[in-house]
Amino acid sequence: MRTLISTAFISLDGVVEAPGGEPGYRNSGWTFKDVEFLPEAFDIKGREQEEATAMLLGRTSYQAFSPVWPDMADFAGYRAMPKYVVSTTLADDDLVTNWGETTILRSLDEVAALKETEGGPIIVHGSATLSQGLSDAGLIDRYHLLVFPLLLGAGKRLFSASDKDAQKLKLVEHEAYANGLQKNVFDVVR
Repeated sequence: MRTLISTAFISLDGVVEAPGGEPGYRNSGWTFKDVEFLPEAFDIKGREQEEATAMLLGRTSYQAFSPVWPDMADFAGYRAMPKYVVSTTLADDDLVTNWGETTILRSLDEVAALKETEGGPIIVHGSATLSQGLSDAGLIDRYHLLVFPLLLGAGKRLFSASDKDAQKLKLVEHEAYANGLQKNVFDVVR
């Protein structure tokens, strides 16, 4: 079974929305404007590109990333790997042609089937709504979280607010950086 990894920039109060500067959010761009940049705090992002063998995105994140990431040197590792987009509305004609193989999945059942295939880890970037559904369905195996020392208040959260059984996590890697960022890698305990 393939490992499904949800990776996120997240505020201390759980907000993942608008980290890079999307318009229309009061605290948009919070990853860059409020915390000093330290390259070592972001080493995990390069490691993710080396270790992942596929990328899974929700429709909204796909539509935000696909016009930009294919041509960015920082994300060159993702160009050749297969990408999967979970959407009930996206059509094949909506997919970009310069980002390699991309497959539309229509349900979480299809994601579960993908996890059963041969291959290495699948990484989920952004995609807060998708990550909530994946978590609630018990499909996420690991979290890579860069926790920013910020309280943002409003915004979309990584974790759902559904009333469900507690999910135990095991901290397998962590580090705190001089700028206040914390790297927390958790395995989901089954």
